[in-house]
Amino acid sequence: MSNPVLNDNFFEREQALESSPMTVSGAINKTLILLLALIIPAIYTFSLVFAGFADKAQLLTMGGAIVGFVIALVMIFCRNKNLFKYLAPAYAVAEGFFVGGISAFFEASWAGIIMQAVIATLVTVFFMLGMFKTGLIRATEKLRSVVLISMSSIVAIYVIQFVASFFGRSIPQIFTATPIGIVFSLFVVAIAALNLIFDFEFIQKGEERMLDREYEWYGAFGLMVTIVWLYIEILKLIAKLNSRE
Repeated sequence: MSNPVLNDNFFEREQALESSPMTVSGAINKTLILLLALIIPAIYTFSLVFAGFADKAQLLTMGGAIVGFVIALVMIFCRNKNLFKYLAPAYAVAEGFFVGGISAFFEASWAGIIMQAVIATLVTVFFMLGMFKTGLIRATEKLRSVVLISMSSIVAIYVIQFVASFFGRSIPQIFTATPIGIVFSLFVVAIAALNLIFDFEFIQKGEERMLDREYEWYGAFGLMVTIVWLYIEILKLIAKLNSRE
């Protein structure tokens, strides 16, 4: 899911107010709830790996990734806003199992990398929030187009790499700790960070346009998708940097 697709046409379709309106503070509170719903299963899966239950952790990691992806698709295309309050927490729990397993893999290979990635992710989120609040980075249509084109290119590269892996092949250098690989990771991290601007914009405009309060869950969900993506990409970047030492 990419919140750059949430343009003004989205708000024009969803302005009918049937209950109390959404607020920025409400969306923030729900984001914190989703973070908690993600952290608890993440810790569980993470602990399973280091307790010697790697097979169980791997199953939960793969299952969480698949279930989370399916729920995300339902959230994006769902027209029943009353389901958001159920789907968003379910997504967070599923992603928690996935994030915990991935984090354990990286931590086992590079001790201390998880804390570095968590700190870097938080710093990036608050930095981008500051850029948004001060107006230094605006959610313009030009920026939206650049981000969407960049994301499409990134997805295409990942799909090609996924297909190539079945034939024992790989895109040269991009997924390694070479200078090209590091530059690619920096680019992906930058695009993920820019997505936060559109998440913030959606929440702010949702309050201004007085969307139903249920959309606080959707705004929180959008933030969670971006934060998880950002965290994973930062993990990959730090791993590449550590591999060069």
